[in-house]
Amino acid sequence: MAAAVARRLLRPSSSASVSNTIRLLSSTAAPPHRSPNTNSPVAFDWSDDDADNPTTPPPPSTAKTPDLPPPYDPFSKKPVLTEPSDPTNLQEIFHRMRTEGLTDYAIKMFDGLSKDGLTHEALELFAVIKDKGVMPDVVAHTAVLEAYVNAGPAHWRDAVRTYDRMLASGVKPNAYTLSVLVKGLAASDRCSEAGRYLLEMLDRGMRPNVVTYLAVFEAYVRLEKVELGEVLLETMKGKGFMPDKEAVRSSTVKRGHAFRGVMNLLFGK
Repeated sequence: MAAAVARRLLRPSSSASVSNTIRLLSSTAAPPHRSPNTNSPVAFDWSDDDADNPTTPPPPSTAKTPDLPPPYDPFSKKPVLTEPSDPTNLQEIFHRMRTEGLTDYAIKMFDGLSKDGLTHEALELFAVIKDKGVMPDVVAHTAVLEAYVNAGPAHWRDAVRTYDRMLASGVKPNAYTLSVLVKGLAASDRCSEAGRYLLEMLDRGMRPNVVTYLAVFEAYVRLEKVELGEVLLETMKGKGFMPDKEAVRSSTVKRGHAFRGVMNLLFGK
């Protein structure tokens, strides 16, 4: 129910607060301590909650009604957020964050958590927004982090620095945040770093989804570092992780050396 009304409830957060967050993440100064929950104000349409307290309706406006985005559909396979035409153009991406707000990023995070079966965490995210009227800090930090990993291998250090600054600010990452970081590092061929944050997910009590851990092990196979991948796998198993063979089989590109290599690494010959 919360997903179906997400777009109707949320309006873009203020450009000033988003700008402050992006400026904080790009600053070299030590970040101030912040609450692990929120910082960015956002307005709401409370029409449903006020139904029991009717007031005199305002006169009809003659202003042109803006085009609104379509309602959120949790069963749609269409991406929640329209990806930028050039993900390497960080200036344009950060400008959009400042001017358009972070609502779409919050819905994208909600969508990712929900699809991983983390319904409680997803609803907590929107409860903070709805009840407190602010955008959670984790949304802003993750949006910037995701912009860096999507910009390509040259920005993997920026993504890691963004994550480190997020922790230093007292903001707690969720499974979506770490999944974005792990997949981005794996795509940049940073296997060691990706594996480290994969283990951090387990240490935080999170269960990586198949797309996340598969990205790491595919990178090990691609870079012909299978032995290191096996070490990571054994460490993960020691923390209670077991790969899902059917899920891996359905998610892997079933062709040639890459598929056989990943299956052999995860499940043996």
